[in-house]
Amino acid sequence: MPSQKAQKIDLNDEYPCPCRRRGRLVPITLTEAFGCNRCQQIFVLDESEHVIEQLSTNYPYKQAWHWTGNQWNRAHPGLKTHYLPLALGMILVPLVIWLPLALHSPGPNVILWAMVAVLLAMLPALMVWLAYRR
Repeated sequence: MPSQKAQKIDLNDEYPCPCRRRGRLVPITLTEAFGCNRCQQIFVLDESEHVIEQLSTNYPYKQAWHWTGNQWNRAHPGLKTHYLPLALGMILVPLVIWLPLALHSPGPNVILWAMVAVLLAMLPALMVWLAYRR
């Protein structure tokens, strides 16, 4: 299995584009930056020369990658790496609290209360998925 440790990025070398699989990052002359020959994005090198950041972006947070020798990995993966546990927690916590209350309620509305509990549990998970699906 290849190493996931960040390697120093050589300004005189070409790399695959982290945004598009078919693009190539080509060094821009007299700068410490790379330009993609396919998507026209510009990437600058940080001070440690282990991470590149996307310079021209509409994304509100800077996207950054480090080179492992054969592929780019996100330098700051953010919430996406914790999406599944977070979504499961948002589903299970309301179900654990609401469903026993619904099942112990008197009357024939047990199925209705159970459906409301499931819908209320799915709403936060849907909100997290919509917010972080990119």
